[in-house]
Amino acid sequence: MPNERFIERGSHKGKGLAVFTSGGDSQGMNAAVRACVRMAIYLGCKAYFIREGYQGMVDGGDNIVEANWASVSSIIHRGGTVIGSARCAEFRERAGRRKAAYNLIQKGISNLVVIGGDGSLTGANCFRNEWSGLLDELLESKKITPEQRKKFDVLHIVGMVGSIDNDFCGTDMTIGTDSALHRIIEAIDAIVSTAYSHQRTFIMEVMGRHCGYLPVVTGIISEADYVFCPESPPPFDWPERLCNKLIQASENQDFFILHAI
Repeated sequence: MPNERFIERGSHKGKGLAVFTSGGDSQGMNAAVRACVRMAIYLGCKAYFIREGYQGMVDGGDNIVEANWASVSSIIHRGGTVIGSARCAEFRERAGRRKAAYNLIQKGISNLVVIGGDGSLTGANCFRNEWSGLLDELLESKKITPEQRKKFDVLHIVGMVGSIDNDFCGTDMTIGTDSALHRIIEAIDAIVSTAYSHQRTFIMEVMGRHCGYLPVVTGIISEADYVFCPESPPPFDWPERLCNKLIQASENQDFFILHAI
C-alpha cells in the first residue's frame, strides 16, 4: 500500500501565515514557533514572524518579517520567546485592530497562529469576529482594493495556549506548564536541605492564577504539609488563618506551598 500523507507537501502554496507570541512568556513558546514556521513552509505557505505580539501587528513595517527554515534553527531549547512579546493597549480599540488588519493584508496574510494565554486568545477571537467589518472600513477609506477585500475575506486563526498555569480547558497541558513545575521542584529540592538543617518552617509561593494545578501537584510531589490557596475574592480572615497555620508549622517544622493568584 503506498505511503499516503495526511496533508500533501505544497498543498497551500501562495497563502500567507503569520505566527506571534503575546502576553506573558512561557517556556516552550520557541518550540511552538519553530513547529508553526516549518509546517507552514512544508505546506508551501509564506511564513511570517510578527514581533512583539499585537503591538507589532498594529505597528507593522519591520515588525512583520518573512521567516525561512533557518530562521527557527537553534531556538527549540531556549526559554521565553525569540520573537518578543508585548501587551498592546492600542489593539483593544477598534482603530488599533483596523491598523492591524491593514498591515496583515499588505503582507498577504490571512492565517494567524497566536501563542498566548487567556487575554491573547480573547483578543484573537474578537479580531476574527470583526474582520469582515474592518475590511469594509478599509475598503470604504480606499486603503485596500476591492480585489484585496475579496481575496482576504476570511481570517483563519489557530490558538495555542502558552500559559504556565495549565488553566485552559480542552488541552491536557498548556505550553510552559511542565517546565514551570520542573523549575519549582528544583527550587524546593534546594530549599528543603536548608529547612531541615536549621529546623525551620519554609513557605514557597508559586503561580497558578485561578487554577490550582501548580500548587496542588507541587504540594504532592514535594510532600508539603499544607497547600494554602486564598480564595478569589479572599475571605477577610485569610491572613489570620495563614498565621495560625504558620504557628502550628513552626512547632512541627512543616513545609508550606502558598498559591499565588
